[in-house]
Amino acid sequence: MKKILLTLVILLFTNNSYALENIKLSLDWVPQAEHGGFFQAIANGYYRDAGLEVEIVPGGPQVNTKSMLMSGQVDFNIGGSAGALNYVKQDLPFTVVAAFFQKNPQILMSHPNQNIDGPSQFQGKTIFLSNFGRMSFWPFIKSKYNLSDDNLKNYNFNSQPFIEDQQSIQQGYLSSEPFAIKKIAGFEPVIHLLADHGYDAYANTIETAVSTIKDRPEIVRSFINASRKGWVSFLHQDPSPAFKLIKELNPDMPNDKLVYARSMMISYNIVEIEGVKIGSMSDQRWENFYTKSKNLGIYDQDISYKKAYTLEFSN
Repeated sequence: MKKILLTLVILLFTNNSYALENIKLSLDWVPQAEHGGFFQAIANGYYRDAGLEVEIVPGGPQVNTKSMLMSGQVDFNIGGSAGALNYVKQDLPFTVVAAFFQKNPQILMSHPNQNIDGPSQFQGKTIFLSNFGRMSFWPFIKSKYNLSDDNLKNYNFNSQPFIEDQQSIQQGYLSSEPFAIKKIAGFEPVIHLLADHGYDAYANTIETAVSTIKDRPEIVRSFINASRKGWVSFLHQDPSPAFKLIKELNPDMPNDKLVYARSMMISYNIVEIEGVKIGSMSDQRWENFYTKSKNLGIYDQDISYKKAYTLEFSN
């Protein structure tokens, strides 16, 4: 009898191991704290508990992860609101199933003690923007605060011109440029989180193929639920399991930057907003972002923006 029970236990264990669904998630950049919840879900076994074996594929400046998604090399990709609307515009069969950043981490920075409290006081200031900044968030901020392109200068990811000009403004990413400037110049820039100033795009969205939603909805749901558990653990418990895995894929990432980035995500409510479920989205938010984009001329014709996302799995 004991032999029979032992055999059954072994069979059950073996079957569960083989039942794991292999899933690939591609990142929008090199592994960093902004991906911490996904790494925590791997480290703590949340994906495996959900029947998934998840492999993370790093992104980077030379990696086109959207092409990986389109070609079926990965099952899920991290993206954002604008990219999802572009899928619809180009009639591509991909959509967003969750948004793990309720607030987009894009920022503009000013110097301390300059009496600059927000974009309404940017008029007449030199503003350093990259091409990405000009194309993504700048039209929203420029329109809302009646700013001009006249004082824009190119930002080549070198903050020295900003550091030298106390009246200037520079774009950045919440956990990146402020951290670097404190290290280089010894001061903490004033952070203006654009999500608090009219740029309401989702970030850290999970994109997947429409066919995946149709053919494997249980996989999508399991992935999102396990990812949500990972984010809760990463933000509220010991983040070191995620940090360890991040550094395995990105050995150059300093520990103090991982700690800093996590603290900034918590301080600025990037992932969690009171009363909003982690990873969830709303029709109103998508409609607002699309309407603003259209009014700004980003889209020259109506598109079926509701094809860009589904609330079936995240809410």
